[in-house]
Amino acid sequence: MSHKIQTLSGYIHEYQKSVLQPEVFWAQIGESFHWKKRWDKVLEWDFEGPDVKWFLNGKLNITENILDRHLFIMGDRPAIVWEPNEPDEEGVTLTYKELYAKVCQFSNAMKAQGVGKGDRVIIYMPMVPEAAIAMLACARIGAVHSVVFAGFSSSSLADRVNDCEAKMVLTSDGNFRGAKKIDVKGVVDEALENTSTVEKVIVYQRTGADIAMKAGRDIWWHDAIQGQSEECPAEVMDAEDMLFILYTSGSTGKPKGVVHTCGGYMVYSYYSFLNVFQYTPGDVYWCTADVGWITGHSYIVYGPLLAGATTVMFEGVPTYPHAGRFWEIVDKYQVNQFYTAPTAIRALQAHGLEPLEPYSLDSLKVIGSVGEPINEEAWHWYHDHVGKGNCPLVDTWWQTETGGIMISALAGVTPNKPAHAGLPLPGVQPVIVDADGNELKSNNVQGNLCVKFPWPGILRTTYGDHERCKQTYFSTYKGMYFTGDGAKRDHDGYLRILGRVDDVINVSGHRMGTAEVENAINEHPKVVESAVVGYPHEVKGQGIYAYVICDMEGRTEESLKNEIRQTVNKIIGPIAKPDKVQIVPGLPKTRSGKIMRRILRKVASGESDQLGDTSTLLNPEVVEAIIEGAVKD
Repeated sequence: MSHKIQTLSGYIHEYQKSVLQPEVFWAQIGESFHWKKRWDKVLEWDFEGPDVKWFLNGKLNITENILDRHLFIMGDRPAIVWEPNEPDEEGVTLTYKELYAKVCQFSNAMKAQGVGKGDRVIIYMPMVPEAAIAMLACARIGAVHSVVFAGFSSSSLADRVNDCEAKMVLTSDGNFRGAKKIDVKGVVDEALENTSTVEKVIVYQRTGADIAMKAGRDIWWHDAIQGQSEECPAEVMDAEDMLFILYTSGSTGKPKGVVHTCGGYMVYSYYSFLNVFQYTPGDVYWCTADVGWITGHSYIVYGPLLAGATTVMFEGVPTYPHAGRFWEIVDKYQVNQFYTAPTAIRALQAHGLEPLEPYSLDSLKVIGSVGEPINEEAWHWYHDHVGKGNCPLVDTWWQTETGGIMISALAGVTPNKPAHAGLPLPGVQPVIVDADGNELKSNNVQGNLCVKFPWPGILRTTYGDHERCKQTYFSTYKGMYFTGDGAKRDHDGYLRILGRVDDVINVSGHRMGTAEVENAINEHPKVVESAVVGYPHEVKGQGIYAYVICDMEGRTEESLKNEIRQTVNKIIGPIAKPDKVQIVPGLPKTRSGKIMRRILRKVASGESDQLGDTSTLLNPEVVEAIIEGAVKD
């Protein structure tokens, strides 16, 4: 039985069923998987604890549902298609049969090095097929993987190793990223000087760099798999056993280890992938994220492979060796579903339409956006020029903590509306509440976005600190999961995400989402990207400070600042006009492309001597330039 919704009336029917009879609804989806023992009860939950359990006492192994159950029907279908950083290097295609053999072989290699059920394994690797193989091998033997993006500093890596007390690290000698060759193993060595739990490091040879190997601890990947069997029985896991820990930066700076478990995550990542992207067997699907982020977990590895999809992995960056690289890959593999971040879209938009011209892109059926609310200008550019006006654009809202997409159009099934995430997926019950936690039930309202009922992909805890999980997500509004985001529900009941609640500015009693002001600023033809923060203002309570990257050709700084203010005035109104506009060479971003607004807020408030840790930034040098050019009163 297919769980793919194909009509709007089908969506309405499924959604109502999922709200009225959630346990019946999710049990039907759970039935399509192979369980070693069926569950005794579908759901037990209490958001006060918080304590949420799905498919209680069900026994399974997620990799049997990814690999073993697909072998007979489609063992020869491509599972992973890998495109390397350099276009002239040959890519790799692994069929489901080949992926099964490699996962089993590496599972045996890890067991031979002393890793077993419940042990934590850190994966710090480039975007190569072995990163996915490593994740699946951990899942097969019951080890808990924690993937750390291979761009994080050694101190960030050490923090994560120490927090989860990892027994093993899987890494590479180095990685290629655009024109750069990055030392990865050196970062691991440095990190491990400040840790005490790691017993073994397995190193995949990618760049051929000359690296130090520590005797007794380090072993080459090719040596580790030597002579290992390509069969490995899957460990029996409970539905609520840990599958992985993924660290997300907290507002306090100390990373939080978000925990996802085997059964619920499996069901939710599969169901959301199938429906949002309307995947059909034989389609080629490509998500441009890195496996170091939740997007890579749910929508490069687990979701697509559970659905028997062909998933593309790309090692490089969107603009190397030219700004048409994404479109070249779409045509090369005849990609049908393409999923990327607004940051990437805006970066490519800045190059104009010329890089798109050599490519037909006519294989595309669905295009998607993830990571932050997409502004209208970027939405239209992506929809019109990449999707050629005839691909539904799914603007997906979700979080590391939700495990999968929560609010989105279902491609071609539910209507699209620019810059609106849209409607909740079946099983997801979002509510908008006011500052006191009262649910705002009508349309045309704005407030804080919460979820009032559990879904299978919800986080279970923050590793080693359940109280932090409770305080962060479940204590702001009684009996609800608080997303930390603001949202607006329009006259059609469509949800628009306004960005983080701490990115909401209160100007003279008017609440404004920074994303809303940024969207308006970005409408100016000379603006490349902007970031808006609030700062203390004597009269208004909070003023609006805009950091803007611009194309300065033919403009003075002063005239451009005035034009930007007028653009905002025209689109939102005078209340939203930025009080201060600073033209900047760049914005401080984390390696996942998120703007680190904490730094911008400090500079705007005149507290640039208290910036905290900037080591995880992709471009720390830009902070100095921002401080130097800060607009004073």
